[in-house]
Amino acid sequence: MEWLRPERGGLFVDATLGAAGHAEALLEAGARVHLLGLDRDPAALERARSRLARFGSRVEILEADFSDLDRLLEGRPAPDAVLADLGVSSMQLDVAERGFSFRRDGPLDMRMGRSGRSAAEILADASVEELTRIFREYGEERMSAKIARGIVAERSQRPITTTRQLARIVASAKGSRERIDPATRVFQALRIEVNQELVALSRFLAAAVRHAADRGRLAVISYHSLEDRIVKETFRRESGTCLCPPRVPRCVCGARTAVRVLTRRPVVPSEEERRANPRSRSARLRVAEKLEAQGLEAGAR
Repeated sequence: MEWLRPERGGLFVDATLGAAGHAEALLEAGARVHLLGLDRDPAALERARSRLARFGSRVEILEADFSDLDRLLEGRPAPDAVLADLGVSSMQLDVAERGFSFRRDGPLDMRMGRSGRSAAEILADASVEELTRIFREYGEERMSAKIARGIVAERSQRPITTTRQLARIVASAKGSRERIDPATRVFQALRIEVNQELVALSRFLAAAVRHAADRGRLAVISYHSLEDRIVKETFRRESGTCLCPPRVPRCVCGARTAVRVLTRRPVVPSEEERRANPRSRSARLRVAEKLEAQGLEAGAR
């Protein structure tokens, strides 16, 4: 609330509405806030509509992917704040039928919305090389190739359809236990692949910077290094820092002075918050502010 300043009022976009906790807090804190809430999970939208019904016409809720922000903001006022709380929600983790968690046995789905291929379909079709790439790039899993071979060997005997089945295959391939559950990185990687999360995040950030009002705030909460790196580098590039390799003679990364980064380091949860909500322990909040139009300049070396 401190970073987004809802007391100013205006159009606020909650791009990952979820259970509407952030949205409710924004609407309560700013009597002149009008909120556009986006989510691609129909179950989450149903809960959010019920929770926010008391705010009446100040709220508009759409079933949509935040990567479509460009289209969704056509014909609307420039937003005074855009918020995204990335990754999978607690509601999704806690429902076994969604297939996000290896702690509950359920079908290997992992789709946040209603469309696209499920995790089970990817595991059934992808080659060893493709599975290795997914686990390495999206899970930063050191034993990606061995796990991929184990999956292909298993599916030659029987279909891989449940979360516990996949977790068992991963544990068998990795052998010894780590500080985290052996399946953690593989499940993260599959979820990112199923929902194309990193591609969607890059598109969303570009649109958010482009459409934000002068002095509008952009706030993004991420939960793993891949997401946080994209947010950090986007904010740096949009604040005028060239990210091109040193040998490139001129800037080709698109650096320009469009925002001011307000969080020199990411904001992390306090020890008290981590105790109260253990799932917050890896959260990283970064915030930027859109510069006034006359202050925008193209980046250059």
